[in-house]
Amino acid sequence: MHLVYINPNSTEAMTQSVVAVAARNAPQVQVTGLTNTKGPAAIEGPEDGDAAIPGVLQLVAEAQLLGADAIVIACFDDTGLSQARSLATCPVLGIGHSAYTMASLQGGGFCVVTSVENAVPVIKGNIETSGFGENCTLVKASGLSVLTIEQGGEEMLDQLSQAILEAKDQYICQTVILGCAGMAMHHGVLARRTGTKLIDGVVASTHLAVAAALTLPEKTP
Repeated sequence: MHLVYINPNSTEAMTQSVVAVAARNAPQVQVTGLTNTKGPAAIEGPEDGDAAIPGVLQLVAEAQLLGADAIVIACFDDTGLSQARSLATCPVLGIGHSAYTMASLQGGGFCVVTSVENAVPVIKGNIETSGFGENCTLVKASGLSVLTIEQGGEEMLDQLSQAILEAKDQYICQTVILGCAGMAMHHGVLARRTGTKLIDGVVASTHLAVAAALTLPEKTP
């Protein structure tokens, strides 16, 4: 089985991180990453997302040529997801939608901790459109840029851990979703620091993509 992750931004290091996390969680699967070199360096709001979509759709076509059994949009905003689904003959998932799906399966509410304030309205809109509005009690910005999260470091981990704990304690969330692809590599550390049940959209999408590829029939072009 072949999963192709499309990174809507142009930061190759993020693509590599996402592929590493996905491959570690599905060692039986071939995982390929494609980077939108025509996109912004990071997706931090609707303007960045709109700018990234043309490149994302070109990469959907490339993923199909590579023989993808499923495609995953590796941005928590699910950039271009609906358009990608209309083009592809295989299942297309987004890491945001995958995380909401996993969180909703256990019942109760969830919170999302994301990067910057400008990302919050997009995420809230996606949650409502996808039918998870009743499950989500909070979308909270950590105040950290996407690239700062990707780069890591103690200061970043401290600030992100604090945001997770605030979301958990103030809004009584059973689960906190990590609302940025760059957080995927930090999942284990953040879970240990916060003692919180965390859901990462990259891991969630890996398992859901495998299930979708095995279950759903290929669409007619």
